[in-house]
Amino acid sequence: MINIQTIGIQVLAADAVAAPSLGDSLLSLAPMLLFIAAMYFFFVAPQRKLQKEREKLQSELAVGAEVILANGIYGKVYHLKDDRVTIELESGRMVVHKSAIVGKADEAAKAIQA
Repeated sequence: MINIQTIGIQVLAADAVAAPSLGDSLLSLAPMLLFIAAMYFFFVAPQRKLQKEREKLQSELAVGAEVILANGIYGKVYHLKDDRVTIELESGRMVVHKSAIVGKADEAAKAIQA
């Protein structure tokens, strides 16, 4: 036969072990939340800033501006049409997408000299 006293003791012991407090649960989430916040400030925020700077540069492009492309080619903007930009080089012209332009040539030269 089952002893009722031992069943009652087992139930009380199980309740005491399985009842974590709310404070412990929140405290265990703190490192994960700090990690997510750090990832945002170190990776996402700087990328957004760079994206906004590139969009500003691409929207302010004008014919005659000296630019540098993503592959390191320097040239002058010869013609603009939608997302295509014709770049004039020493040896000719080439058509590139606006997103290939990463900066103005004079700003790149200043950064190298600094």
